[in-house]
Amino acid sequence: MSSKLLGQWAEQEAMRILECSGFNIQHQNYHSRFGEVDIIADKDQELIFVEVKARSPTKYGLATEVVTEAKQIKIIKTAMCFLEKNPQFQEFYCRFDIICFDFHQEIAKNVQQDFSKYPYDQQWIENAFTLDAELFNL
Repeated sequence: MSSKLLGQWAEQEAMRILECSGFNIQHQNYHSRFGEVDIIADKDQELIFVEVKARSPTKYGLATEVVTEAKQIKIIKTAMCFLEKNPQFQEFYCRFDIICFDFHQEIAKNVQQDFSKYPYDQQWIENAFTLDAELFNL
């Protein structure tokens, strides 16, 4: 099953949450040669790079558990590319957040529907990971 529709819903919902918290969305699905950042947003000299995850119940864990070290490195490298191309944000405090949606039941992820009708837990993890020199091998 394709989870593209669920992912699109989750990103739209995450942007709504960010905007309601006063953030300005700068980019959605920002790509570099290293990977992608789902959402880049700013507020009060703070720039956040957000990974969005949505999951149905699975033996593979919760949404927060699937942002691996390898994925974190790709996000960090992509963020560095963004900052290089957008010098107006270089003096901002930068952080890496995860917004995740864990659904309580299996749902058809490839059918156009209102996923918000299904019960889910939403979690916004600020500073979910940081630039760790050992992890990053600078």
